[in-house]
Amino acid sequence: MGKLCGSAGSRHPALHRIGETAYNAPAAHPTHAGMGSKTPRKEPALSAVPPFIHAAPETHAPAVSSPAKALGTPRLSVVIVNYRQWDKTEELVRHLQDSAAMRCGDAEIVIVDNHSPPHPIVKRLRRLPNVSLRCWPSNRGFAQAVNEGCRLSEGDWFLLLNPDTTPSEEFLDGVMTMLNRLEANAGIVGFHLRNSDGSRQLSAGPFPTLLSTLARIVLPRNRRKYHALRTQERCRVAWVTGCCLLVRRECLCDLGGLDEDFFLYYEDVDLCRRAQERGWSVWYDPNLNVVHHHPLHQRAIPAVLRMVTRHSLMTYAAKHWPGWQFRVLTRIVQVETSLRRLRAWWEGDGQDAKLLATLADICRDLRRKDNVMARQRIEEAIRHRDVRIGV
Repeated sequence: MGKLCGSAGSRHPALHRIGETAYNAPAAHPTHAGMGSKTPRKEPALSAVPPFIHAAPETHAPAVSSPAKALGTPRLSVVIVNYRQWDKTEELVRHLQDSAAMRCGDAEIVIVDNHSPPHPIVKRLRRLPNVSLRCWPSNRGFAQAVNEGCRLSEGDWFLLLNPDTTPSEEFLDGVMTMLNRLEANAGIVGFHLRNSDGSRQLSAGPFPTLLSTLARIVLPRNRRKYHALRTQERCRVAWVTGCCLLVRRECLCDLGGLDEDFFLYYEDVDLCRRAQERGWSVWYDPNLNVVHHHPLHQRAIPAVLRMVTRHSLMTYAAKHWPGWQFRVLTRIVQVETSLRRLRAWWEGDGQDAKLLATLADICRDLRRKDNVMARQRIEEAIRHRDVRIGV
């Protein structure tokens, strides 16, 4: 899992060189000691977490419970993970810059690129105010990229946004207003999503089990992970999708960030589950709207993306299901993989057959609890393939 909360001394006030990008690091972040009362944790939160997101120095006044912030320090950090979607990322950034929060410096944008091909948009983004950009030399997956974006951020809250999202005009300013009303133990908030045609897109669901995973196969793809909430009011839920997710800095520090064993998908489900296990609450707020243009259930699933989604589901099962259920799942995936591999060979698609053979190897890796090898196989398989980040 990524390193998250470091000591105050780890924040260097000078200019940081991040890959090809110059990043102006603001002054040290205010302390979270003034958060107020909150549900007790099972253990001390920050001291047990490896350094990644900068911890709050004791020399600054509390600021999270009040909208007042140190001059020049944003309260909200928007983290965008880009992979071969520069046009959409630029459109999203310019849309967000129209908000009052961005204009007055209450919000910042941090972009982490997972080794996209060179593009002229990069130079334009670097010239924009309150926008920082980190370009990686390889695709390290969504969870690692989010953790890196949060490490480079200064806000008390992180807003994760997919490049293929379009927030409503009042969204960012509405989020800033909402921060003042949230309960002290509110750690994660999800929002109302819509499809490009304006129809509702489900964005919250129950925690998956072996039985529910198998039973939901017969449902339409947009209902397999999610369920329709019957209320139109803000409510607590099990988990919310990571394509548009608000998370408190202290909560993410407490959890050690997104679990980097996940390459793509299910890291949001895992994050919400771990948050609730440590006393944080997860909320769904339907009052703020975001259009998500290309959700997974509306796209074809090539073999490489199927490999990624199966890896993530099995990784989640290994962490949260009884051992026998995890083993049953891996056997089912292996049978599915064998059948699909035979079909690929029959149709003369050697590339898909090779990817499916890799998925069979990943099943064996995970049963041996070798998460590192499973991740390496994923990264090698997608090195030269276009697997778009999308939830």
